[in-house]
Amino acid sequence: MSESPRPFTLHLDEPAIADLRTRLALTRFPDQTPGEPWAYGTNVAYVRELVDYWQHRFDWRAQEARLNAFPQFKVALDGIELHFLHVEGKGPKPYPLLLSHGWPGSVFEFMDIIPRLTDPARFGGDAADAFTVVAPSLPGYGLSFAPGQKRFSIEMIADCFASLMTDVLGYQRFAAQGGDWGAFITSRLGAVHADKLLGIHLNLLAVRRDAKMLNNPSEEERDFIAKLEHWLKEETGYQWIQGTRPQTLAFGLSDSPAGLAAWIVEKFRAWSDCNGDVESVFSRDHLLANICLYWFTGAIGSSFWPYYARMHSPWPIPDGGVGVPTGYAAFPREILSPPRSVAERMYTNIQRWSVMPKGGHFAAMEQPQALAREITEFFRPLRT
Repeated sequence: MSESPRPFTLHLDEPAIADLRTRLALTRFPDQTPGEPWAYGTNVAYVRELVDYWQHRFDWRAQEARLNAFPQFKVALDGIELHFLHVEGKGPKPYPLLLSHGWPGSVFEFMDIIPRLTDPARFGGDAADAFTVVAPSLPGYGLSFAPGQKRFSIEMIADCFASLMTDVLGYQRFAAQGGDWGAFITSRLGAVHADKLLGIHLNLLAVRRDAKMLNNPSEEERDFIAKLEHWLKEETGYQWIQGTRPQTLAFGLSDSPAGLAAWIVEKFRAWSDCNGDVESVFSRDHLLANICLYWFTGAIGSSFWPYYARMHSPWPIPDGGVGVPTGYAAFPREILSPPRSVAERMYTNIQRWSVMPKGGHFAAMEQPQALAREITEFFRPLRT
């Protein structure tokens, strides 16, 4: 019999906050490489400003309270203490929905979208569309991390989340949504736990380059292949070090909050629909709340593990692909958006494919209203 979840409230001790401010004050900044400020990585001038704000004006307690406004729990599962939000829907028959985040994100990504999903009537929608949202911190991330605990691959996380939803929470069937690693987890659930899934919704597709893509490609496929080759050459340095030497990188990012911020914020800028101005989409408080969760929990090294497992294991989606009903929201600044002809080789039951007008990789944070609408409209006909 599964253990019952225990209510959880986050409250950091003051010495941890004071230690962070001390470390920020002692930051040793590198020089700025000549040329365009962001051309070779994170802009030094920007990190100086961010560190100054973090040290003197950022209010962690406000962000802590923002997270604590949602019901949170921990449960012993698969050898770890798994943290999750469990927010009951407000409607005649809320449907359970699993939300899975990715790297370098956290449950802070979902602060604005959860109310739109759990209480649609509050935002002008129909209460009949309400979901009960379950949003775990991925094992090894944030509040689902403790020093020395075992590391989890995508396959292991998917199995853990299936157990959380069915064995712990008692939902025999549920809906699932995700982006980044959350999209891989959700796709894996749809492939190997199909009997438990109403359907899956994604804002990133877990496809890979294969021989069929390279043999007689269409114009759309040629364009995707070119973008994929550029991505693999210019944008995957972080994957290689996180996927081959995660322990080494963890020393620097666990010791330097400025280094951690530089590593993470560069991805929020590069992968979002911000036209080079990351704070046009994300406030400093939102960026730093997410970074702080990595910092205070010491989880950055453990968060790299899905990359190591991915590089040293078979592709996490079985050859048969994903046959459950699938919806996809294609945001224009997503890191890679394959054409439907490529996606259908992996996802064999795509029932909704929406080209979105604005937004990027962090869709739940960037466009919570649009993503919530897409999730709602995709799952609505499946509920009946």
